[in-house]
Amino acid sequence: MKGIVFTEFLEMVEKKFGIETVDTIITESNLESDGAYTSVGTYAFKELQSLVVNLSKYTNVDAQDLIHLYGIYFFDTLTKNYISLFDHYKNAFQLISGIEEHIHVQVRKMYPDAELPYFETHESSDSKLVIEYHSERALYSFALGLIERTLEHYNEKATVTKKLLNDSGTKVLFTIVKNG
Repeated sequence: MKGIVFTEFLEMVEKKFGIETVDTIITESNLESDGAYTSVGTYAFKELQSLVVNLSKYTNVDAQDLIHLYGIYFFDTLTKNYISLFDHYKNAFQLISGIEEHIHVQVRKMYPDAELPYFETHESSDSKLVIEYHSERALYSFALGLIERTLEHYNEKATVTKKLLNDSGTKVLFTIVKNG
């Protein structure tokens, strides 16, 4: 997993929960990297899992809720670093439905070893978008946070629902319906 995911996660934890919390979860997580991340490095996914589990224990906030919060937070990292990507799309549905064919293609050019989720569009219209998320990492709550912030970015109101297609959360169906 790319280091930017770790560096931004720890930055979010510091901003939301304080530097002491960052120190605590790093200490409790028994990390191979010792919690020393660079944005361009590559690290084991199990380290992020351990950080999230320990943050959940320390804050008494559900792990999926923390991952969702991180997806919302990470969106701002993307807009800061890749605003031209967002300018390429006229609305949220265009961007979300273009994840696989455009955005992930660009990410793979920059980070050939990136392990990205796969998104399959099932239905797309001006008022409704149905996409299926696939990832062995089961970070669907992170994807949900990104979807919600994408809608906010384009000043669009919509209802987003998710349906887990398996118990592990590695396949999830998102239905996004514009309000009004």
